[in-house]
Amino acid sequence: MSLRHCAYSNRFVLTARFVGPTLAGDMKTRVFVAVFAGMVWAFLLSACAQQKRPAITGIAFARFYASDPAASQHFYGDTVGLKKMSEGARSVYPVNASQWVEWVPLTDPSLHSRMAAIGFTTRDAKALQRYLTEHHVAIAEPLKDGMFAVHDPDGYLVYFVQTGSNRAVAKAAPSANATSSRIIHVGHVVRDKAAEDAFYRELLGFKPYWHGGRTDGRDDWVSSQVPDGTDWIEYMLHIPAEASLKSVGVQDHFSLGTENMDTVVAKLKANGCTDAVCSKTQIGLDGKMQLNLYDPDLSRLEYMEFSPRRKPCCSDFTGPQPTAIENK
Repeated sequence: MSLRHCAYSNRFVLTARFVGPTLAGDMKTRVFVAVFAGMVWAFLLSACAQQKRPAITGIAFARFYASDPAASQHFYGDTVGLKKMSEGARSVYPVNASQWVEWVPLTDPSLHSRMAAIGFTTRDAKALQRYLTEHHVAIAEPLKDGMFAVHDPDGYLVYFVQTGSNRAVAKAAPSANATSSRIIHVGHVVRDKAAEDAFYRELLGFKPYWHGGRTDGRDDWVSSQVPDGTDWIEYMLHIPAEASLKSVGVQDHFSLGTENMDTVVAKLKANGCTDAVCSKTQIGLDGKMQLNLYDPDLSRLEYMEFSPRRKPCCSDFTGPQPTAIENK
Protein backbone atom coordinates (compact mmCIF):
# COMPACT_ATOMS: atom_id res chain seq x y z
CA MET A 1 0.00 0.00 0.00
CA SER A 2 1.48 3.37 -1.02
CA LEU A 3 1.35 6.51 1.12
CA ARG A 4 -1.11 8.01 -1.35
CA HIS A 5 -3.35 4.98 -0.98
CA CYS A 6 -3.05 5.33 2.79
CA ALA A 7 -4.27 8.90 2.59
CA TYR A 8 -7.24 7.98 0.39
CA SER A 9 -8.13 4.98 2.54
CA ASN A 10 -7.97 6.98 5.76
CA ARG A 11 -10.19 9.68 4.25
CA PHE A 12 -12.73 7.03 3.22
CA VAL A 13 -12.76 5.33 6.62
CA LEU A 14 -12.98 8.63 8.47
CA THR A 15 -16.03 9.45 6.39
CA ALA A 16 -17.57 6.05 7.15
CA ARG A 17 -16.78 6.37 10.83
CA PHE A 18 -18.33 9.77 11.42
CA VAL A 19 -20.92 10.09 8.65
CA GLY A 20 -21.98 6.44 8.45
CA PRO A 21 -23.79 6.36 11.82
CA THR A 22 -25.78 9.43 10.84
CA LEU A 23 -26.97 7.83 7.63
CA ALA A 24 -27.64 4.42 9.12
CA GLY A 25 -31.12 3.52 10.16
CA ASP A 26 -31.55 1.71 13.49
CA MET A 27 -29.25 1.83 16.51
CA LYS A 28 -27.72 -1.62 15.92
CA THR A 29 -26.73 -0.69 12.40
CA ARG A 30 -25.18 2.56 13.56
CA VAL A 31 -23.18 0.82 16.25
CA PHE A 32 -22.00 -1.85 13.81
CA VAL A 33 -20.91 0.72 11.22
CA ALA A 34 -19.07 2.78 13.84
CA VAL A 35 -17.26 -0.22 15.35
CA PHE A 36 -16.37 -1.73 11.98
CA ALA A 37 -15.09 1.57 10.61
CA GLY A 38 -13.06 2.10 13.78
CA MET A 39 -11.42 -1.31 13.44
CA VAL A 40 -10.59 -0.73 9.76
CA TRP A 41 -9.28 2.76 10.55
CA ALA A 42 -6.99 1.41 13.27
CA PHE A 43 -5.70 -1.27 10.90
CA LEU A 44 -5.01 1.27 8.14
CA LEU A 45 -3.29 3.66 10.52
CA SER A 46 -1.03 0.83 11.67
CA ALA A 47 -0.29 -0.27 8.12
CA CYS A 48 0.42 3.26 6.96
CA ALA A 49 2.67 3.96 9.93
CA GLN A 50 4.73 0.96 8.91
CA GLN A 51 4.87 2.23 5.33
CA LYS A 52 6.29 5.67 6.15
CA ARG A 53 9.91 5.92 5.05
CA PRO A 54 12.33 8.38 6.65
CA ALA A 55 14.07 10.84 4.34
CA ILE A 56 17.04 9.64 2.29
CA THR A 57 18.89 12.79 1.29
CA GLY A 58 22.03 11.91 -0.65
CA ILE A 59 25.28 10.01 -1.07
CA ALA A 60 27.25 9.69 2.19
CA PHE A 61 30.31 7.80 0.97
CA ALA A 62 31.83 5.36 -1.49
CA ARG A 63 34.20 2.65 -0.24
CA PHE A 64 36.73 0.77 -2.35
CA TYR A 65 39.30 -1.96 -1.80
CA ALA A 66 42.98 -1.05 -2.07
CA SER A 67 45.78 -3.53 -2.79
CA ASP A 68 48.56 -0.96 -2.39
CA PRO A 69 47.92 1.53 0.46
CA ALA A 70 50.77 3.83 -0.56
CA ALA A 71 49.54 4.01 -4.15
CA SER A 72 45.96 4.66 -3.00
CA GLN A 73 47.15 7.42 -0.69
CA HIS A 74 49.01 9.02 -3.60
CA PHE A 75 45.89 8.91 -5.77
CA TYR A 76 43.24 10.05 -3.31
CA GLY A 77 45.49 12.29 -1.25
CA ASP A 78 48.03 13.80 -3.65
CA THR A 79 46.23 13.69 -7.01
CA VAL A 80 42.58 14.11 -6.03
CA GLY A 81 43.73 16.43 -3.26
CA LEU A 82 41.72 15.05 -0.36
CA LYS A 83 43.14 15.04 3.16
CA LYS A 84 43.39 11.60 4.75
CA MET A 85 41.67 10.97 8.05
CA SER A 86 42.32 7.38 9.15
CA GLU A 87 39.72 5.42 11.12
CA GLY A 88 41.26 2.09 12.12
CA ALA A 89 41.33 -0.29 9.16
CA ARG A 90 39.60 2.30 6.97
CA SER A 91 41.31 5.26 5.34
CA VAL A 92 38.80 8.10 5.14
CA TYR A 93 39.03 11.18 2.93
CA PRO A 94 36.40 13.86 3.70
CA VAL A 95 34.95 15.56 0.63
CA ASN A 96 32.75 17.92 2.63
CA ALA A 97 31.12 17.93 6.06
CA SER A 98 28.74 15.07 5.23
CA GLN A 99 30.43 13.12 2.40
CA TRP A 100 33.63 11.15 2.14
CA VAL A 101 35.57 8.57 0.12
CA GLU A 102 37.29 5.65 1.81
CA TRP A 103 39.30 2.56 1.08
CA VAL A 104 39.96 -0.61 3.03
CA PRO A 105 42.79 -3.10 2.49
CA LEU A 106 42.12 -5.76 -0.14
CA THR A 107 42.31 -9.17 1.54
CA ASP A 108 40.82 -11.26 -1.28
CA PRO A 109 42.44 -10.60 -4.69
CA SER A 110 39.87 -12.86 -6.34
CA LEU A 111 37.11 -10.31 -5.77
CA HIS A 112 35.73 -9.30 -9.14
CA SER A 113 34.85 -5.77 -8.02
CA ARG A 114 36.88 -3.31 -6.00
CA MET A 115 33.76 -1.48 -4.83
CA ALA A 116 33.29 -2.42 -1.17
CA ALA A 117 30.26 -0.38 -0.12
CA ILE A 118 27.97 2.58 -0.85
CA GLY A 119 26.53 4.88 1.80
CA PHE A 120 23.44 7.10 1.76
CA THR A 121 22.48 9.80 4.25
CA THR A 122 19.18 9.64 6.12
CA ARG A 123 17.61 11.91 8.70
CA ASP A 124 16.47 8.99 10.87
CA ALA A 125 18.66 5.88 10.66
CA LYS A 126 16.83 4.09 13.48
CA ALA A 127 13.43 4.52 11.85
CA LEU A 128 14.81 3.56 8.44
CA GLN A 129 16.31 0.35 9.84
CA ARG A 130 12.91 -0.45 11.35
CA TYR A 131 11.20 0.36 8.04
CA LEU A 132 13.45 -2.02 6.12
CA THR A 133 13.06 -4.74 8.74
CA GLU A 134 9.27 -4.43 8.47
CA HIS A 135 9.66 -4.95 4.74
CA HIS A 136 11.65 -8.15 5.28
CA VAL A 137 15.05 -6.74 4.26
CA ALA A 138 17.81 -8.52 6.19
CA ILE A 139 20.08 -6.24 8.20
CA ALA A 140 23.70 -7.05 7.40
CA GLU A 141 25.13 -4.74 10.08
CA PRO A 142 22.81 -3.45 12.83
CA LEU A 143 22.68 0.24 13.70
CA LYS A 144 25.85 1.40 15.41
CA ASP A 145 27.42 4.83 15.62
CA GLY A 146 24.66 6.24 13.46
CA MET A 147 24.81 3.78 10.57
CA PHE A 148 23.56 0.34 9.53
CA ALA A 149 23.93 -1.78 6.41
CA VAL A 150 21.95 -4.10 4.15
CA HIS A 151 22.72 -5.80 0.83
CA ASP A 152 20.91 -4.65 -2.28
CA PRO A 153 19.55 -7.34 -4.64
CA ASP A 154 22.81 -7.46 -6.61
CA GLY A 155 24.79 -8.06 -3.44
CA TYR A 156 26.35 -4.65 -2.91
CA LEU A 157 26.78 -3.59 0.70
CA VAL A 158 24.64 -0.48 1.23
CA TYR A 159 24.89 1.69 4.35
CA PHE A 160 22.45 4.28 5.63
CA VAL A 161 24.11 6.99 7.67
CA GLN A 162 22.41 9.30 10.15
CA THR A 163 22.97 12.90 9.09
CA GLY A 164 25.80 14.42 11.12
CA SER A 165 26.70 11.18 12.90
CA ASN A 166 30.26 11.10 11.50
CA ARG A 167 31.50 13.97 13.62
CA ALA A 168 35.12 13.54 12.59
CA VAL A 169 34.17 14.15 8.96
CA ALA A 170 31.88 17.02 9.92
CA LYS A 171 34.68 18.74 11.82
CA ALA A 172 37.44 18.07 9.28
CA ALA A 173 39.01 21.18 7.79
CA PRO A 174 38.50 21.45 4.01
CA SER A 175 41.52 20.47 1.94
CA ALA A 176 43.04 23.39 0.05
CA ASN A 177 44.11 20.98 -2.70
CA ALA A 178 40.74 19.28 -3.19
CA THR A 179 39.69 18.99 -6.84
CA SER A 180 36.02 18.87 -5.81
CA SER A 181 33.93 19.25 -2.67
CA ARG A 182 30.86 17.29 -3.71
CA ILE A 183 29.98 13.66 -4.47
CA ILE A 184 27.02 13.61 -6.84
CA HIS A 185 26.55 9.96 -7.77
CA VAL A 186 27.73 6.38 -7.46
CA GLY A 187 27.37 3.73 -10.15
CA HIS A 188 27.68 -0.05 -10.11
CA VAL A 189 27.12 -3.11 -12.26
CA VAL A 190 23.51 -4.29 -12.18
CA ARG A 191 22.55 -7.80 -13.24
CA ASP A 192 18.85 -7.73 -12.33
CA LYS A 193 17.31 -4.34 -13.08
CA ALA A 194 13.82 -5.37 -11.99
CA ALA A 195 15.07 -6.48 -8.57
CA GLU A 196 17.13 -3.30 -8.15
CA ASP A 197 14.10 -1.19 -9.09
CA ALA A 198 11.99 -3.03 -6.52
CA PHE A 199 14.58 -2.15 -3.87
CA TYR A 200 15.62 1.38 -4.79
CA ARG A 201 12.54 2.78 -6.48
CA GLU A 202 9.58 0.92 -5.00
CA LEU A 203 10.82 0.32 -1.45
CA LEU A 204 13.18 3.27 -0.90
CA GLY A 205 11.44 5.79 -3.11
CA PHE A 206 14.29 6.70 -5.48
CA LYS A 207 13.08 8.74 -8.47
CA PRO A 208 13.84 8.37 -12.20
CA TYR A 209 16.46 10.90 -13.33
CA TRP A 210 17.94 9.93 -16.70
CA HIS A 211 18.52 6.86 -18.86
CA GLY A 212 20.40 6.22 -22.07
CA GLY A 213 22.52 3.84 -24.10
CA ARG A 214 25.22 3.48 -26.68
CA THR A 215 22.68 2.39 -29.29
CA ASP A 216 19.10 3.42 -29.97
CA GLY A 217 16.44 1.48 -28.16
CA ARG A 218 18.62 0.06 -25.39
CA ASP A 219 19.49 1.49 -21.99
CA ASP A 220 23.03 0.90 -20.79
CA TRP A 221 22.75 3.41 -17.95
CA VAL A 222 19.75 4.11 -15.73
CA SER A 223 19.98 6.80 -13.06
CA SER A 224 17.68 7.23 -10.05
CA GLN A 225 17.87 10.17 -7.66
CA VAL A 226 17.54 9.78 -3.92
CA PRO A 227 13.97 10.57 -2.84
CA ASP A 228 14.87 13.70 -0.85
CA GLY A 229 17.82 15.21 -2.72
CA THR A 230 19.60 15.41 -6.06
CA ASP A 231 22.37 12.78 -5.72
CA TRP A 232 21.79 9.61 -7.69
CA ILE A 233 22.70 5.99 -8.17
CA GLU A 234 23.49 4.74 -11.67
CA TYR A 235 22.78 1.22 -12.91
CA MET A 236 25.49 0.00 -15.28
CA LEU A 237 23.72 -2.58 -17.43
CA HIS A 238 24.63 -5.34 -19.92
CA ILE A 239 28.07 -6.03 -18.44
CA PRO A 240 29.21 -9.60 -19.23
CA ALA A 241 29.68 -11.90 -16.25
CA GLU A 242 33.20 -12.67 -17.46
CA ALA A 243 34.17 -8.97 -17.74
CA SER A 244 37.72 -8.17 -16.67
CA LEU A 245 38.60 -6.33 -13.48
CA LYS A 246 39.39 -3.27 -15.59
CA SER A 247 35.99 -3.40 -17.30
CA VAL A 248 34.18 -3.79 -13.99
CA GLY A 249 36.23 -0.92 -12.57
CA VAL A 250 34.87 1.36 -15.28
CA GLN A 251 31.34 0.52 -14.14
CA ASP A 252 31.78 0.47 -10.34
CA HIS A 253 32.58 4.13 -9.88
CA PHE A 254 31.86 7.35 -8.02
CA SER A 255 31.50 10.88 -9.31
CA LEU A 256 32.77 14.19 -7.98
CA GLY A 257 30.81 17.21 -9.19
CA THR A 258 32.00 20.62 -10.31
CA GLU A 259 30.54 23.84 -11.66
CA ASN A 260 33.18 23.99 -14.41
CA MET A 261 35.59 21.28 -15.53
CA ASP A 262 38.34 23.83 -16.18
CA THR A 263 38.62 24.24 -12.41
CA VAL A 264 39.20 20.51 -11.96
CA VAL A 265 41.83 20.40 -14.72
CA ALA A 266 43.68 23.33 -13.14
CA LYS A 267 43.56 21.70 -9.69
CA LEU A 268 44.81 18.36 -11.02
CA LYS A 269 47.71 20.12 -12.72
CA ALA A 270 48.56 21.98 -9.53
CA ASN A 271 48.51 18.64 -7.69
CA GLY A 272 51.11 17.23 -10.09
CA CYS A 273 48.79 15.32 -12.42
CA THR A 274 50.32 16.14 -15.77
CA ASP A 275 49.42 13.02 -17.76
CA ALA A 276 47.16 13.50 -20.77
CA VAL A 277 44.25 11.84 -18.94
CA CYS A 278 44.28 14.66 -16.38
CA SER A 279 43.03 17.12 -18.98
CA LYS A 280 41.10 14.79 -21.28
CA THR A 281 37.54 16.08 -21.06
CA GLN A 282 34.52 14.94 -23.04
CA ILE A 283 30.79 15.53 -23.14
CA GLY A 284 28.86 12.39 -22.29
CA LEU A 285 25.63 11.24 -23.85
CA ASP A 286 23.84 12.88 -20.92
CA GLY A 287 25.15 16.24 -22.16
CA LYS A 288 27.46 16.80 -19.19
CA MET A 289 31.18 17.50 -19.35
CA GLN A 290 33.25 14.65 -17.87
CA LEU A 291 36.82 13.69 -17.03
CA ASN A 292 37.77 10.16 -15.95
CA LEU A 293 40.63 9.00 -13.73
CA TYR A 294 41.34 5.54 -12.31
CA ASP A 295 42.67 4.66 -8.88
CA PRO A 296 45.50 2.07 -8.56
CA ASP A 297 42.95 -0.77 -8.42
CA LEU A 298 41.25 0.43 -11.63
CA SER A 299 38.13 1.86 -9.96
CA ARG A 300 36.90 4.90 -11.86
CA LEU A 301 36.59 8.42 -10.54
CA GLU A 302 34.32 10.40 -12.84
CA TYR A 303 34.45 14.17 -12.57
CA MET A 304 31.21 15.64 -13.89
CA GLU A 305 29.76 19.11 -14.25
CA PHE A 306 26.55 19.69 -12.31
CA SER A 307 24.53 20.84 -15.34
CA PRO A 308 24.48 19.66 -18.96
CA ARG A 309 26.07 21.78 -21.67
CA ARG A 310 23.79 20.39 -24.33
CA LYS A 311 20.59 18.39 -24.65
CA PRO A 312 21.10 14.78 -23.53
CA CYS A 313 20.51 11.86 -25.80
CA CYS A 314 17.89 9.21 -25.20
CA SER A 315 15.83 10.91 -22.48
CA ASP A 316 15.38 14.25 -20.77
CA PHE A 317 16.36 14.79 -17.17
CA THR A 318 13.32 14.35 -14.95
CA GLY A 319 14.80 15.77 -11.74
CA PRO A 320 16.68 18.86 -10.60
CA GLN A 321 20.42 19.15 -11.17
CA PRO A 322 22.82 18.99 -8.21
CA THR A 323 24.59 22.09 -6.91
CA ALA A 324 27.87 22.78 -5.15
CA ILE A 325 26.26 22.82 -1.70
CA GLU A 326 23.29 20.72 -0.66
CA ASN A 327 21.71 20.17 2.71
CA LYS A 328 21.89 16.48 3.59
